[in-house]
Amino acid sequence: MLSGFIFQQDGAPAHTAKVAQDWIATDCSEFIGKGEWPPNSPDLNSLDYHVRGAMLERYKSFQPKPENIDELKKVLQLIWDQLPQDSINKAILSLPKRLRACVKASGGHFEHTLK
Repeated sequence: MLSGFIFQQDGAPAHTAKVAQDWIATDCSEFIGKGEWPPNSPDLNSLDYHVRGAMLERYKSFQPKPENIDELKKVLQLIWDQLPQDSINKAILSLPKRLRACVKASGGHFEHTLK
């Protein structure tokens, strides 16, 4: 049983598969069901709109590039470990503004309204 987390996935087929939905409903105490996901959930997920982009930028300049899965895992862990915490905190603190924008857009796309 995983505790202390609320799981929400995007609409990727692997996430919406019955076996995945059944597992997470059984093994996660708090879970946002796929019928409850906001239509633009990546806009509401700090990992999607901030952390992955920051990691990708760092990966682009990483040399030498990994040559296999194990090396890739190590590089990604290194990049993750070096992400500045203040930047992650700012992404998390921006969530209320993003939620208000989502409500104002009636659940539609809103990323372009944020400045």
